[in-house]
Amino acid sequence: MTKQSFLKGALILIIAGLITRFLGFINRIVMARLIGEEGIGLYNMALPTLFLLYTISQVGLPIAISKRVAEATVLGDQKKIKQILVLSLLLTTSISIVVTIGIFFFAPFIAKNLLTDERVYYPLIAIIPIIPISAIAAVIRGYFQGKQNMKPQSYAQVLEQTVRILSVAFFVNLFLPLGIEFAAAGAMFSVILGEFISLLFMVFMFKTKKTIKLRSKLKSYLFSGKETFMQLMKISIPSTFSRLIGSISNFLEPIIVSQSLLLAGIPVQLATKQYGSLTGYAFPLLFLPTFFTHALAIALVPNISEADARKNTSVIHYRIHQAIRLSFASGAIATVSLMLFGETILHYMYGNTNATIFLKIMAPGFLFMYIQFPLYATLQALDLAKEAMWNSIIATIIKFIILFILTANPAFGITGVAISLVIGVVVGTALHLISLWRTIKFTISWGMLFKMILLFILTYWAGSLFKIYLTNYSESLAVFLFLLVLLAIIYCIFLFGLGFISKKELSLLREKKH
Repeated sequence: MTKQSFLKGALILIIAGLITRFLGFINRIVMARLIGEEGIGLYNMALPTLFLLYTISQVGLPIAISKRVAEATVLGDQKKIKQILVLSLLLTTSISIVVTIGIFFFAPFIAKNLLTDERVYYPLIAIIPIIPISAIAAVIRGYFQGKQNMKPQSYAQVLEQTVRILSVAFFVNLFLPLGIEFAAAGAMFSVILGEFISLLFMVFMFKTKKTIKLRSKLKSYLFSGKETFMQLMKISIPSTFSRLIGSISNFLEPIIVSQSLLLAGIPVQLATKQYGSLTGYAFPLLFLPTFFTHALAIALVPNISEADARKNTSVIHYRIHQAIRLSFASGAIATVSLMLFGETILHYMYGNTNATIFLKIMAPGFLFMYIQFPLYATLQALDLAKEAMWNSIIATIIKFIILFILTANPAFGITGVAISLVIGVVVGTALHLISLWRTIKFTISWGMLFKMILLFILTYWAGSLFKIYLTNYSESLAVFLFLLVLLAIIYCIFLFGLGFISKKELSLLREKKH
């Protein structure tokens, strides 16, 4: 099986992430123009429930599988790899069946009593088939990650998003005559189809690339896998709780937001529209750089797990520094662009600038989000999943307290949501850094901090100059695109000049690893 180096594996995931994000933006633009803010609001109110069910059905196993497969590969233990796969598939399949039955019966209660909008029932029902599909795909994906082969899941991501974008307009238009809630459910059908086609591809790649036979001596591997099961649970249980906190947070967020906005005197339909503007327009832009940092995090887990198995502390510290440096580099340009040109970007993309205020508030704080992904992955890879879990709990509690206090205040309203999310991100990232310092004495050097601040200041200065001299950028798409390209070129010069990307790292991308 082909094995990639850390940087090459990350690059494969980054390219796939870039393509899928681009396709995802097209998908969201199509949806926004077809069903508007209200339809987007209904769709996004159902998504947190979907993410919560993802977390429950997958039981935190993808990261656990990735780490344990990487360790077993170092030792050449094929039996253990098979036990990992068999136990994981059995567990995720069983839980997904229970979860599927549960959401079917509780969907009416969630829509009416928790989300305060009965129309969300239809998107909630539409997500049911996704649960078992994603659970099986997660196990296969974790196996390939542990083998440090990032190509199968990268191809699957692109395929999934392509199917979505080709089918979303069809399903939305098919159900739109029945009402906006049915159109939102139709958009969810495109997600189902994309997930299913992606799973078929992953299964095909697994059968092609695997070096073990799952069906032979199945019972003996199950009954003799107690130790392997406990090793998986050591990571997956805290990881599940950690992700469960995030998923519950996402699930409760629209509930608390809607209830808080009601206390602030904002009508239900307006609240849904405002939340749709925040989650449907601002969030996709703010989370755009995370395709880069998420790719680094995925590639980091098996790499650090391998170094930890070899007791190579210097490699662990180097990889963390490298991931933080590259994550910040990917996020700084996005942050500056959203701060300076957020309104123009929203105008050209959605024909709607209502989310401008959210971008101005949240963009600077989300720089911490971009480095949080590799920090979280590092804690998982070092068997510090419990610490990561508690960090998530503390950050979430603080976020919700501030969210309720501010959003229920008419002076803040929906902007209170934006402020609370930023505070939660900053607290979570700081706690992860503290955990790494306490356990492995990891710190970010003052020199690196200075370079990070200088990179941000120089980029903001360059963007401000372009904004002054290219005054008609908001009236001409061609001029605006030219401005962004010019800013990106200047940014790359800053990156190499400050040493954020070295020639050695570029040369490593050409290396082959088997």
